[in-house]
Amino acid sequence: MLPKEWRSFLLDQAAKRGSGHTPSKDFPEYWNGGIKWISLADSSCLDKGLVTQTDKEISLIGVQNSSAVVHPAGTVVLSRDAGVGKSGVMAEDMAVSQHFIAWDCSKSTELHNWYLYHWLQQQKPEFERVAVGSTIKTIGLPYFKKLKITLPPYSEQRRIAQILCTWDQAIVTAERLLANSQRCTRDLMVSMLSGRRRFPGFSDKWRFVDFDTVFERVKRKNNDQNTNVLTISAEHGLISQRDYFNKAVASANLSGYTLLHRYDFAYNKSYSAGYPMGAIKPLLAYEAGVVSSLYLCFKLRDNVYADFDFFRHYFEAGLLNQEIEGIAQEGARNHGLLNVSVTDFFKLQLHIPGAAEQQRIAEVINVARAEEARLKVQVQALRQEKVALMSQLLTGKRRVKLSDDEAAVQA
Repeated sequence: MLPKEWRSFLLDQAAKRGSGHTPSKDFPEYWNGGIKWISLADSSCLDKGLVTQTDKEISLIGVQNSSAVVHPAGTVVLSRDAGVGKSGVMAEDMAVSQHFIAWDCSKSTELHNWYLYHWLQQQKPEFERVAVGSTIKTIGLPYFKKLKITLPPYSEQRRIAQILCTWDQAIVTAERLLANSQRCTRDLMVSMLSGRRRFPGFSDKWRFVDFDTVFERVKRKNNDQNTNVLTISAEHGLISQRDYFNKAVASANLSGYTLLHRYDFAYNKSYSAGYPMGAIKPLLAYEAGVVSSLYLCFKLRDNVYADFDFFRHYFEAGLLNQEIEGIAQEGARNHGLLNVSVTDFFKLQLHIPGAAEQQRIAEVINVARAEEARLKVQVQALRQEKVALMSQLLTGKRRVKLSDDEAAVQA
């Protein structure tokens, strides 16, 4: 039940709705004229509050010779096509493409623009639900003509928006700390794992050794009928398909799959974002699991004194990529699958220090990765707490305290 001061409006009654257009690309003079133009190419800039930059700009001539409109700073925009439900607030006067809805609240006494932005953020799951289309999901204009919003008094909207914007700033700060930690960890890994940066006290020359002198191939068949089918995730490593996809996507007959034990490695020869030569991941999350025979699996040899964590980081840093690129047959990539033979793979060259230095390098990187993981958990917690708070504030379940002046205006 809503608080008595709250009222429900058609959004069109509370703010001026507009849209946009794409000037003809046949006329170069319509473009690069200094007017920022929000398009689907700016999807990554949305859901972050202020929109300050755009991928493309249009010109005043382009506006005058098309249906494009320059909306005032502070206008709230929402994508109704690809990236449906993403929103932002214009940092300056801007135009938008026809894929966006824009609400100008500058003359409204009913609706605060930043309150609207956070309300749209809360409604994103609903926007995604109502979008239709087989290839690109979209929401038609009739939906927005009937869209209703429930509003507290204006002064309360402003206070709610201030609180939520403060949370957004905390999240942005935490995300920057995380991004900086990830960059520093990446640089640390590459410099230490390549031997460019060394610890005092270690002077032995690094050696080039064949891959198969350190690792042996794992060819265990799934005789135990293990049903924990694993897949490689960039973020989570070797993870159960049930955990990752929420369902099993492997075939019913798993007898031909390879059985892995904890600390075994698997190489997925499919290249993907961040892994141009495929991904090598160790099994850490489970005692055992099975992978497709398309994966190339291996483990540290029992008679070799080597540090597991060193090699886990070595592979993750991509220090084997150049070697793999040298054996991947040119033009033999099918559906993202690299043509890498088992024989060639096990004759790749590793550039490594002695075991004691491996262990010291791994210890330092482990500390850096632990800090990165801590910051990631912090960012996720802040996001979840903000979503919960937003749900309470935007529905009136939790009320904000107004100053005496604000309360007097509201009364």
